[in-house]
Amino acid sequence: MGATNWLSQNWITLVVPIVVFLAFFIVSIWGRKIAFDYLTKWLNKTKWEGSDLLIQTTKNPFFHWCLILGVYVALMISVLPMEYKDLGSKILATLFIISLAWTILSLAEKLIRRYISKLKTASPPIKLTINIVRIIIIVLAILVIIDFWGAPITPLLLFLAVLILVAVIASRDTLLNIFSGFQLTAEDVMKTGDFIKLDSGIEGYIVEIGWRNTRMKTLDESIILVPNSKLIQGTVINYGRPLKKATQPFRFYTRLHMKELTGLKATTLSELLGILKRAPGSAVYYHTHHFLEEYQYLTPEPANDFALWIGDALGDEILEEKLASIDIFQFSTISSLKAKIRDVIREYLLNKPAERVAPEGREFHFIKSISVVLPTPYVAHDLREFVEVLRKVSIYSLYFHIFEARLRLQRKNNDFSIWFRDCLEENDLADKIARLDPYAFTLEKLRSTIIQQIEKRIK
Repeated sequence: MGATNWLSQNWITLVVPIVVFLAFFIVSIWGRKIAFDYLTKWLNKTKWEGSDLLIQTTKNPFFHWCLILGVYVALMISVLPMEYKDLGSKILATLFIISLAWTILSLAEKLIRRYISKLKTASPPIKLTINIVRIIIIVLAILVIIDFWGAPITPLLLFLAVLILVAVIASRDTLLNIFSGFQLTAEDVMKTGDFIKLDSGIEGYIVEIGWRNTRMKTLDESIILVPNSKLIQGTVINYGRPLKKATQPFRFYTRLHMKELTGLKATTLSELLGILKRAPGSAVYYHTHHFLEEYQYLTPEPANDFALWIGDALGDEILEEKLASIDIFQFSTISSLKAKIRDVIREYLLNKPAERVAPEGREFHFIKSISVVLPTPYVAHDLREFVEVLRKVSIYSLYFHIFEARLRLQRKNNDFSIWFRDCLEENDLADKIARLDPYAFTLEKLRSTIIQQIEKRIK
């Protein structure tokens, strides 16, 4: 009976808070529709890209916040003791802060994914940025809740400050690379596909600009990681986008040279002429070309071995001069070169039948050249790659593609000109390189001359 009497006397104080909460519930449903309809129209006028995310993320939490406000008002007008009201209001405020922080965090994550994904990088730092924003929002929410409950936050702030300082010091290189990555992306000084050269001499194409490192593909097709800070702080030459791609890449080869005695020797011009008829082409090639490597720093190079032997061992300076004046560049095969040498000697013997004999120990020993061709790791897909690789390869690689490919492999032209013409359609450049007389240069001078011609074309 006591409880019934109490309810009959105090029913208004119980019903009013419930009615207030129900009123907030109904108004929240109606008010949310009106508020978000207006907000949608306003955002559509602003044409903000994130308007759909804002509406989608805050629509349900807005209803929850209205319910929390309804519970708070109902609590304040209830007959509960003040200490219970204070406790309830703190609990409700904590729930509101948690809900608000969660909503802000969710919205921030969606906006970050949308905007950072538009950055011109192969691997935008989405996950890193989201984690940083999460930490900031959670820490701020915890600090607000602690302060709201009246707990001291100064020690916590000091602890967080020390923790952040230690983390920054420990990861200063990583942070520097991250900020450098943002700077590279924001300033648009380098893009994926650009050909760059670092101050360390490393050069290649940018494959990916990450949030810490930049991936480069070097000319030997290796992949290296370059810290972003080095790209910002160091000297970098950016040659820009790739040039026209070749239909087939150019693979650089090199060769190992060995010489072998054939057992053939001559003491007179007649014997030399007879042996030349049956001597292998590799022997003729050796005696007309080995000086290019052995005396590569002399210009002009010494004459061929036949001319030198005739002048030195036989003392015939006239024939020596005739053989030395043969322009090897005019011949595209070993057989035609051999025929020319034999014709010069034969014609000379017809006009001067008396022969000299080489002193003992001064005979002409035929030596043949044996080459072992080996691939290098270098491949060129365009003129820029080609010229940079040409700076790196050994003179033996240059020698193979200019001399051996033309005569020994009977391609009738050097490999460079063939590739320029067939795979790049660079006919003018191919003709210029083909017209260069390689016998008039040292190998290094020949290299620099070819590089100059290509660089003129690139510019």
